[in-house]
Amino acid sequence: MIDSQTLLVFFSTAMLLALAPGPDNLFVIAQSAQNGRAAGFAVTLGLCTGLIGHTMAVAFGLAAIVRASAMAFTILKGVGALYLLYLAWQAWRAGSVAENTEDSPALSGRALYRRGIVMNLTNPKVSLFFLAFLPQFADPRHGSMMLQFLQLGSLFILATLIVFGALSIVAGGLGDRFRRSPSALKLVNRVAAAVFVTLAVKLAISER
Repeated sequence: MIDSQTLLVFFSTAMLLALAPGPDNLFVIAQSAQNGRAAGFAVTLGLCTGLIGHTMAVAFGLAAIVRASAMAFTILKGVGALYLLYLAWQAWRAGSVAENTEDSPALSGRALYRRGIVMNLTNPKVSLFFLAFLPQFADPRHGSMMLQFLQLGSLFILATLIVFGALSIVAGGLGDRFRRSPSALKLVNRVAAAVFVTLAVKLAISER
């Protein structure tokens, strides 16, 4: 198995990567500000579940298919971009009716959890990142490479859960203040829509 010093370096690096601005943490911040802390936690759990899928893909070699196939990469990022545009439309529409609805219906935790999973799994850049990042901390001399990838992936998920959970608390708290005002709620929803469109465009134009 991987030695403790290597695991500590990996975990510290994973924490810093989770803090760096990117599609997933911006997604958590937008959802938390728009729907509250609980929503942010639900999305975070969904994103971490998606990371389990990416970890398994790397461990079993499936991510190499995405790396080798331009068509697979294009299809995945296309689906992801369309989904983000759909979320942008929903957020924009919520913004337009916020002034006329005293208590707009909240999305269920299950729906937000699914959003996180879809957001993560339809981003092929995550698979490619895992494929490039995890092997740097694995060594055939330490045993099964598959088990090492699973170990590293689990640590990365833990780091993501801690950082994104903290972001959910902060962004959700700020969003709670805005949601007390219909005009501020409309602003939050419009900003969220802009974030989703930006992420969709960034994903659509990304290259392998």
